[in-house]
Amino acid sequence: MGRVTERRKVIRIRDGVVSSRPDTLVAEEPLEIRLNGRPLAITMRTPGDDFALAAGFLVSEGVLAAASDLQNIVYCAGATADGSNTYNVVDVRTAPEVVLPDITLERNVYTTSSCGLCGKASLDAVRTTARFPIADTPPVRVDPGLLASLPDRLRAAQRVFDRTGGLHAAALFTEDGELVDIREDVGRHNAVDKLVGRALQSGDLPLSRSILLVSGRASFELAQKAVMAGIPMLAAVSAPSSLAVDLAAETGLTLVGFLRGSSMNVYAGEDRIALRAAAAQG
Repeated sequence: MGRVTERRKVIRIRDGVVSSRPDTLVAEEPLEIRLNGRPLAITMRTPGDDFALAAGFLVSEGVLAAASDLQNIVYCAGATADGSNTYNVVDVRTAPEVVLPDITLERNVYTTSSCGLCGKASLDAVRTTARFPIADTPPVRVDPGLLASLPDRLRAAQRVFDRTGGLHAAALFTEDGELVDIREDVGRHNAVDKLVGRALQSGDLPLSRSILLVSGRASFELAQKAVMAGIPMLAAVSAPSSLAVDLAAETGLTLVGFLRGSSMNVYAGEDRIALRAAAAQG
């Protein structure tokens, strides 16, 4: 089975001194996701939590919404010419009553570790397939000071990043700032899928009182995944894309970017941020 990290020889140059040494790298391998035996998608990911990744991917696709929708997930033996199991192909079997949306059956997609489902979904598609309307969730109100403390807590929990320096992370926090779960992966969208998939398997969807924090930028795909999981607040340490902001405004998602130190930009859903508290502190 694939490993999270691998060792490679590297030539190191420091202050004019050349040396040879092994270096620890994050592993990256393809994962093919099949749905009821039919190939659906391939993503480049860090091995580990593959079943959760597949389940979370299908939540964002509008296929799964509850643990009862999922019959089982298995690695596919015989995926290679010699019949061996590479642990790089999984088959997701849905419950008989699950209705498969046309958008899933009509396409076969390749997703990279950087962009997610490139060019796949529109704002209308997300609105029509979302099972957990964020506007209908109980009110969540977060102090800016609490938000400002989350990136350091995310970074402190990144165990593999400390060894490789090459992983994105995504974490779920409660509205009170308690760390619920964290996942690392070469792709930030994979890390989010692993979080959401684990929540689905545990029967915890929708995540209607959660804060999702990601270590990089907030793309449309990440905003989409938050909306599909019923997460009311997405925060990123870097910039959001214009389409992510549009989706947040359309769906009621609170979107925070450039969350660094005590500074942040709120792009949508500012009603969930205690702005008066921030003004008083300023």
